[in-house]
Amino acid sequence: MKSEQKIVTSSQLANWSYWQKLAQILALNIAAWLVFTAIGALTSYNDDLRSGFLPDYWEIFKDWGRSAIALCILSFILYAVFSRFPDWICNGKRIILSYGLLLLSFLPLNLFFVLKLFLSDGNQQITWETIQTHITALDDYSSLLRLSSVTAVFFAVVIVKNRQRTQLREKIWEQERIANLHLRLELEQQKLSALRAQLEPHFMFNALNAISALVLTDSKEKALNGIQGLSELLRYALDAAEKDSVRFSDELAFLQDYIGLQKLRYGSRLQLTITGIDDVINNAECPPLLLQLLLENALRHDLDCHQGASDILIEFSHTETHIGIYISNPLHDLDGATRINQGAGLGLRNISARLDLLYSGQASIETQRINKRFEVNLRLPRFLNR
Repeated sequence: MKSEQKIVTSSQLANWSYWQKLAQILALNIAAWLVFTAIGALTSYNDDLRSGFLPDYWEIFKDWGRSAIALCILSFILYAVFSRFPDWICNGKRIILSYGLLLLSFLPLNLFFVLKLFLSDGNQQITWETIQTHITALDDYSSLLRLSSVTAVFFAVVIVKNRQRTQLREKIWEQERIANLHLRLELEQQKLSALRAQLEPHFMFNALNAISALVLTDSKEKALNGIQGLSELLRYALDAAEKDSVRFSDELAFLQDYIGLQKLRYGSRLQLTITGIDDVINNAECPPLLLQLLLENALRHDLDCHQGASDILIEFSHTETHIGIYISNPLHDLDGATRINQGAGLGLRNISARLDLLYSGQASIETQRINKRFEVNLRLPRFLNR
């Protein structure tokens, strides 16, 4: 019962809103025609004064008012009908058809007026001449429904209604666009949060593995230093996880700490060269933990696949609009086959997904194997669109 009552109340409110809107339109319509009548009467009054007559403005106003009343009623009826049946004026053919129906609707009114004249004078015989005489009498009332005035009112209402329809469609489209943008933003934020949640445990797992390897080899002092270094790394990682971008200078400092931690595990085997760093690179922005993930991927391709020294190269470059990052590391053949760590592709896939979310297709990452080396070419805008 309560549900039915709510439905009825909602319907009543909708009807009340509809009639309230029509009442507002009627009030505006009357006000507009009053202004039109006043201006028209003033124009006629001015013309009569220039012609040497001394007219009565109120009589002129009433003459204009009689015409305006009919046109005011006509415009309101047209507006109400087209509001109820908007498809009647949705294209050119229907507009012409509606206009024709409007003109035809005046014919019964004219015939009714002629019949009324005959009934008011029962002594007259109905002949063609008398019909013509009475039809000419309609000229006294032609100002009410002149073809030009009716046409002007009709097409004025059509223009107003079509303009309202266009504005309504634009408003709905804009609301849908904004809703879609909000939905897309929420989805991208959820995806980005999921990626970060995946990346941070991945980093923790590898860092703890490096320290556990030191503990197993009884390198306690190095292990303690590793734990301290890990705490610094985690402090930065937790802070960076709340940001969409960080400065390259901060990322490079974090990378140096990460390299120091990895050297506790790999020792002198870890050989790394970084070139191309300048003020432009330091002041540019990038996603947090980006460089660490790239280096980690290189380590897993290289040092995790053999017992020798690494040969990892990281080169930075820049243009007016983009930053380039190139990473290269050797691939090693064991037992006649190139051995690649099975988990190596996860980090690069995560990086690619993050770049798509943050830069909307303006960044790119490409990988290739050439001359027994694995190469990663990363290109991203110098400025992140916020």
